[in-house]
Amino acid sequence: MDEVGKWPRRAAVFGSTGGIGRALCTALSANGCETIYAGSRDGIEPVGPAIAPFKFDLTDEASIEAAAGAMKDNPPEWVIVASGVLTLADGTGPERTLTRLNGDAMAEVLALNTIGPALIAKHLLPLMPRDERFVFAALSARVGSISDNGLGGWHSYRASKAALNMLLKNFALEMGRTHKRGVVVGLHPGTVDSALSEPFQSNLPDGQLTEPDEAARNLLDALAGLGPEQSGKVFDYKGEEVPA
Repeated sequence: MDEVGKWPRRAAVFGSTGGIGRALCTALSANGCETIYAGSRDGIEPVGPAIAPFKFDLTDEASIEAAAGAMKDNPPEWVIVASGVLTLADGTGPERTLTRLNGDAMAEVLALNTIGPALIAKHLLPLMPRDERFVFAALSARVGSISDNGLGGWHSYRASKAALNMLLKNFALEMGRTHKRGVVVGLHPGTVDSALSEPFQSNLPDGQLTEPDEAARNLLDALAGLGPEQSGKVFDYKGEEVPA
């Protein structure tokens, strides 16, 4: 049984080829995780003796449903959604002013950062046991905090993460009625040296940028320390609660 303080025997990482996702798979494997379902768009990476790659697309619910079906007989104890977007594929980045808002770009950000993770929850949470501890976590961001927002800007990204945080709260409340030991949370990884943060690293203070391997270990340790009483909240890589 997976208890507080312990890492899982079986885990699923959605977004396994990104900087954090790949590092999560590596850290889980190094710490004895027996089965790591590793989801990416191509479905072939990463590789390793404990890795079970699968293919999924955040914008294709059928692919998420198929992935959940493949895990049904041996479901993960932890599910981590490590996917998301800050800068779109066409180069569109966070809007620094409301005059830069574009409906199509906003819809794409919400589809990838909010709707996709919600659909993963839709199909993975029903696999979780009622009488054992499980963890469902999705990468969020401190800028998704409404009470902590003192700068504004980054409208679509902030909104997508704030909406994700609300959905995680909803899922935690719903699951808590029948799954008393479940943990559903958002995770703020800090600023990680990855493709997502690369365009915004130049002005960072010294020491603020974290390597993916370190970030992954921090996040997994934080998750291991959370219990049902923390479900529905957002925590940073130190295990400290992020204001709603």
